[in-house]
Amino acid sequence: MQTLGGFVSTREKGSRFWLAAILVMCLSAFVAVGCGSDDESSSSGSSTSSSADSGDTIKVGILHSLSGTMAISEKSVVDAEQLAIKEINAAGGVLGKQIEPVVEDGASDWPTFAEKAQKLISEDKVAAVFGCWTSASRKAVLPVFERNKALLYYPVQYEGMEASPYIFYTGATTNQQIIPALEYLKEEKKVKKLFLVGSDYVFPRTANKEIKLWAKANGMEITGEEYAPLGSTEFSTIVNKVKASDSDAVFNTLNGDSNVAFFKQLDGAGLPSSKLPIVSVSIAEDEVRAIGADKVEGQIVAWNYYQTTPGAANEKFVKAYKAEYGDDRVTDDPIEAAYVAVYLWAEAVEKAGTTDVEKVKEASKGLEFDAPEGKVVVDDENQHITKTARIGVINKEGLIDTVWESDGPIEPDPFLESYPWAKGMTPVDG
Repeated sequence: MQTLGGFVSTREKGSRFWLAAILVMCLSAFVAVGCGSDDESSSSGSSTSSSADSGDTIKVGILHSLSGTMAISEKSVVDAEQLAIKEINAAGGVLGKQIEPVVEDGASDWPTFAEKAQKLISEDKVAAVFGCWTSASRKAVLPVFERNKALLYYPVQYEGMEASPYIFYTGATTNQQIIPALEYLKEEKKVKKLFLVGSDYVFPRTANKEIKLWAKANGMEITGEEYAPLGSTEFSTIVNKVKASDSDAVFNTLNGDSNVAFFKQLDGAGLPSSKLPIVSVSIAEDEVRAIGADKVEGQIVAWNYYQTTPGAANEKFVKAYKAEYGDDRVTDDPIEAAYVAVYLWAEAVEKAGTTDVEKVKEASKGLEFDAPEGKVVVDDENQHITKTARIGVINKEGLIDTVWESDGPIEPDPFLESYPWAKGMTPVDG
């Protein structure tokens, strides 16, 4: 495979509503655990670990949207986490004990995510939580995990500009997905004019801030930048603006079921992939099932894993997933990253000999795993993992064919420290 430039190793302006919601959430979560209960709050991390070790099972939390606009994507991630737990249990469990999942619904509502995170930590005493999809949900729960010194494993690509000591990021950060996609558009598609479309929250706005900095440094014109509320199904105005912009391509950061409406309305406006390439970083095989392959055939996506990724580890994973949930089901990048997250936690616990959070964190440093996407390694400092970038094209069966990939795994650089054009880049408030 040829190599695109800019891959080197190393560190969200949503509306004021998001900031207010998160502040309210933080206050509510604090009250929930007892404003005057300093002992419970300060000891919650250690007590969670000790109680997780003490019984016949080890409890873990699963926290995703099983309802609301994000359920289209997150339900299958829950399935992947449940599959990994089942496999590990069948092989003897962790520390000789069976893993017991406690599943909660974040309901596509960020304060609910924070409330459920606190419940899992304080009431259920879980050893770790596997959860979230949107950056808004992750940022809502981040202070909960940091305050309680509890672990969250986050399985979805995101905008970077973050590294929490109590989060392990098993999805891609910017330099492992968005930058490769931009390089591909520039070098392979010869794109000079790019239109940005995203959901109106932290991930798309921060990602587009990064994209605009990259574009300025690479001689690419941004012809428009439009946002729709998360869950929106009305895109006629945006589609008309895209059509009138005479752009060479669109960079799509819409999330959830908004993608179904967006692509169907693009198709209805006479903008198929043959006329206007759209590169998406939040739709994969599972979302294509809902949109319809005929509406997105030929469109471009950027991820690190596809169901078609070659290798024995992936063949085994796809076979197991379909055997568990049906031959009509598909795997995709977040599904795989969620599956990998459970295994990385289990291996770290075995290595540490305990579910104690600090010891698990230490045992995770440099941890390697033969994942379906290829070998991944946990970064010692930022708790992201190495990932191979893959650009794919959606085929008529709704699967994705790789058309370009990096020469090997890319070291995570969530703060874009190795990119001169990103100097001074800060996340958009969200």
